[in-house]
Amino acid sequence: MARGEQQRGGERRDRRDRPQEERADSDIVEKLVHINRVAATVKGGRRFSFAALMVVGDQKGRVGFGHGKAREVPEAIRKATEEAKKTMVRVPLRESRTLHHDGHGRHGAGKVMLRAAPPGTGVIAGGPMRAVLETLGVQDVVGKSVGSSNPYNMVRATFEALKAQSSPRQIANKRGKKVGDILGRRHDGASTADAASEG
Repeated sequence: MARGEQQRGGERRDRRDRPQEERADSDIVEKLVHINRVAATVKGGRRFSFAALMVVGDQKGRVGFGHGKAREVPEAIRKATEEAKKTMVRVPLRESRTLHHDGHGRHGAGKVMLRAAPPGTGVIAGGPMRAVLETLGVQDVVGKSVGSSNPYNMVRATFEALKAQSSPRQIANKRGKKVGDILGRRHDGASTADAASEG
């Protein structure tokens, strides 16, 4: 009897420990981008199922997306959220508010452009792109979709553009230089251009 109580106590402790892992993920923001109802015609009529597209991110440079299908909407959302959390990627941000450089992304017929923006610009993007950028934690960015408006293609194209982002530190490591050399060269180029325009 005592052994059974110990086992139950151990299970209770395990249950108590589990929610801490969920609390660690509590800073992750989840956004439902699109939900699609699909009907399959069967002998007794039509059978409906739902497909959900979710975007999740910690608003600190990590973001992911997932797709889930189920007979009920909540189950489809749960599946999509789980997949999105598993496929999160890290994107380098400048000053934790904007992108390091402009980028282009393409997936299927979806084409997007992303541009870094000065402070105070806000997130200028619509629909699925806005959901991705807000969950990523970008505060100043300009986005434009120039291809298909299909939400799946737009989200995938946005991720392609974000994956192409590289920080000065990554470029410096690739070239075997210091970060200061690369940033210094950029500032020198800007100052010489300013001097030429003034002259």
